[in-house]
Amino acid sequence: MRLLVQRVAGASVEIGGEAVARIGSGLLVFVGVGLDDGEEDVEYLAGKLVRLRVFDDAQGVMNLDVLQTGGELLVVSQFTLQASTRKGNRPSYVRAAPEPVSRPLYERFVARVGELAGREVATGRFGADMQVALVNDGPVTIWMDSKNRE
Repeated sequence: MRLLVQRVAGASVEIGGEAVARIGSGLLVFVGVGLDDGEEDVEYLAGKLVRLRVFDDAQGVMNLDVLQTGGELLVVSQFTLQASTRKGNRPSYVRAAPEPVSRPLYERFVARVGELAGREVATGRFGADMQVALVNDGPVTIWMDSKNRE
């Protein structure tokens, strides 16, 4: 499972011109589920996400997590995070889990983040053609991969 996490001043998701989610300051999280992902990947990344210290403390040091700042969370499914660009110029998505596998894991990830955060998590719509707008704060963008825990 892969996450692309962005610290944002605000973010929103529209589908067909309709606003479906909007947050203020917090984290926008894109989630890509791979073929061999499971509950362990969900648990690992949900825990890392809510404890990720990327918000400034009183001294201006990134030392606080989203819970400590009262930040909001917006989680969006994005199978293209599983792209392989090793060969040629056209990305391959053979590592992305099919919908019957990826949808339940995505939904479990959202639920687990909500449990750990103790608050509602805004989402896009799984599998939809979404327009995501954001104001990256910093900019701060973090890549996390449950199979490459560095």
